[in-house]
Amino acid sequence: MSIAASQVSQLRARTGVGILDAKNALEEANGNEEQAIEILRKKGKAQAVKKAGREQGEGIVFVASDSGKAAAVMILCETDFVARSDAFKSLGASLAGELLSKGKAAFDAVASEKIPSAVLELGENISLGETTLIEAPVIGSYVHLTGKIGVLVGLSKGTAEQANDTAMHAAAMNPQYIRPSEVPSDTVTKEKEIWKDQMKDDKKPAEIQEKIMQGKEKKFREENALLTQPFVKEQSQTVEKMLGGDTVLEYVRLALD
Repeated sequence: MSIAASQVSQLRARTGVGILDAKNALEEANGNEEQAIEILRKKGKAQAVKKAGREQGEGIVFVASDSGKAAAVMILCETDFVARSDAFKSLGASLAGELLSKGKAAFDAVASEKIPSAVLELGENISLGETTLIEAPVIGSYVHLTGKIGVLVGLSKGTAEQANDTAMHAAAMNPQYIRPSEVPSDTVTKEKEIWKDQMKDDKKPAEIQEKIMQGKEKKFREENALLTQPFVKEQSQTVEKMLGGDTVLEYVRLALD
């Protein structure tokens, strides 16, 4: 069976073995991680086994950008103490830079080497979370002071300041989509069921209730779309108006729950 690079990375993070050993063990175990660990232990190759169940509730989002490209990498760990360490921050900054400069394919191999080494150095279960790489004529980024939220934005034109402001807004307001039209119809349908239930005792005529439903849908779509949200730094205008006609080509928000 085909073994994903993420599976190899996770197994290496838990055992400290090399890429080839991890891949071979996973192939022999048909992708079952626990069985792969047993195979490695029997061969005497597993240096340290980290429990997969150990919660990784901490971490940081790292961002790197240059010349029309930007990368964001989420690194997870178990404790805030490790997340604040220089070694952890160095790992994250390095991986974000690697993703930016080398692209996704080469990045997976680098991460598979660096993360297991960090596990052994820092003594915690550390793993790679979400990663993303975008390209656009104008790039903006924002990382919250806590490091737990990172946003990348790509614009068709305009200024880096506008792109950065858009990213900062998205970090604060968490829009799920760029435009109202992008909100999925099934998501709207679920909301409509709630609205209908709320209006079941309303005595208004059916045509009036339908107009109310249309108004609710319009508001719901706008509240969940980046461009139609009131801009956090100037509530009297939307993000779209702040951008002055620029098109948002890319929008990615990474956040630790």
